[in-house]
Amino acid sequence: MAKEFNLKIYATDKVVYDGPCESIVIPATDGEYQLLANHESILIAMVMGETRYVVNGEKHVFFTGLGFCYVEKNTVVVFVDTAERPEEIDLLRAEEAKKRAEERLRQEESRQEFYHTQAALSRAMSRMKEAARHRRGF
Repeated sequence: MAKEFNLKIYATDKVVYDGPCESIVIPATDGEYQLLANHESILIAMVMGETRYVVNGEKHVFFTGLGFCYVEKNTVVVFVDTAERPEEIDLLRAEEAKKRAEERLRQEESRQEFYHTQAALSRAMSRMKEAARHRRGF
């Protein structure tokens, strides 16, 4: 049996997972991090992307939003603003959000609105990418 650690993944609206885990790969500002049992204590800033973890040899995949992860005493805790399985992503809704954001970018707006629109566009495109990747079987 593989070495395990306790994993807790929290989104703002739900507990995604709480239990034993063999490994987790998270998207971070400086690349992906893979965390295994007995990892040293660390705090990691997370970006939008694919979070993968393995429980009893079975791989689980989620699209996660911004957040952070900390490791301490063989426990990994992930806090993110959103977490969706690829099959839960509504591709049509994501495409519509992308179109709305692109249209808003073409309009003149304040700097703050511009950054909010850029973030919305990035979220929509990331969700579409993860949904498409899952549908192709990657």
